[in-house]
Amino acid sequence: MKPRSVIQGVVSVAILVFAAGIWSGGSKPSSAWLDYYSYAATAALAAYWLWETLFWRLPVVQRMGIAPRNLRGTWQGTLAPVAANGTSSILHGSKDVYLVIRQSASTVRAFLLTDEAQSVSTLASVNSEAGVASLDYVYSNSPDLRHRHRSPIHNGSCSLKITGVPATRLKGSYWTDRNSCGELEFTKRVSSSAEDFNEAKAMFANETKR
Repeated sequence: MKPRSVIQGVVSVAILVFAAGIWSGGSKPSSAWLDYYSYAATAALAAYWLWETLFWRLPVVQRMGIAPRNLRGTWQGTLAPVAANGTSSILHGSKDVYLVIRQSASTVRAFLLTDEAQSVSTLASVNSEAGVASLDYVYSNSPDLRHRHRSPIHNGSCSLKITGVPATRLKGSYWTDRNSCGELEFTKRVSSSAEDFNEAKAMFANETKR
């Protein structure tokens, strides 16, 4: 749902509560109206908080398509660098990676975890255009110190197509300011948010044992 629609909804709640209070107390001006204003403001804030943190990700709301696609949790997938070779590209071997997504109705942050580095989104959004949903973000990558001699700190961007409601796959590409690029695909997800690569790896190892 667009920010404008959210604001309209919150304002509508406030107006309805305020109007109901005035109607129940009669039309004659009264200091009690100030109480109704307080109730209306509280109701509006509660409605906004509930939408921002909970209602937007309910299955029925997701199926209606009025909220961003719910991607929250830790995703397991692969990263495959692509090296330019003249006008063609050669796909190198892939490696296991994890994508942690922290999301509310109006915000989203993405953290890509590998065995050598962590990328953190600096600008991100979940978009839907002509029925195609995607996670698009700009990121900063910070390799572990022992790897920086061959992989310095760099910036890049990523676009992942979202498949399914609920989402079952994220697939797309990334580009960096080092003139490198590659492909990403994620097909498994757990609801918990990992803090680092080893924790994410352990999460999915435990899922496999169940």
